[in-house]
Amino acid sequence: GDHMGMLATVMNGLAMRDALHRAFVNARLMSAIPLNGVCDAYNWAEAISLLKSGRVVIFSAGTGNPFFTTDSAACLRGIEIEADTVIKATKVDGVYSDDPVKNPEATLYSQLTHDEIIDKELKVMDLAAFTLARDHNMPLSVFNMNKPGALKRVIMGE
Repeated sequence: GDHMGMLATVMNGLAMRDALHRAFVNARLMSAIPLNGVCDAYNWAEAISLLKSGRVVIFSAGTGNPFFTTDSAACLRGIEIEADTVIKATKVDGVYSDDPVKNPEATLYSQLTHDEIIDKELKVMDLAAFTLARDHNMPLSVFNMNKPGALKRVIMGE
């Protein structure tokens, strides 16, 4: 189960890297599990160096360990590379007061603090991932991956 999920993220990363290359964006795919000939093994110092040189770095294969979600991996890598924010692609427009699929009266929040998310018991991501983000003051951005241009808007801070 977990290892198949990790490999699936590598396949997604390959697709993203190839799409970026077709758009003439210099991108590198790194994997938490070694896959020689497919992508680079994750290396913190190399990732930082690539980012400082203006390259896009895509992280895949989670943390490389079972029992950790991709949300946890995203927060961990975000903290390690001192990212400005961790972005989470979902099927909804952001963080709601309740599941908007089940409850059409759910309210979309424009902005929340980590403490507000805990106080309101909102389900943004798994507790381990969220705790990492909170403990390291890592901002989180949640967006709808199915809306054209949404990723660009999040990246551009719109």
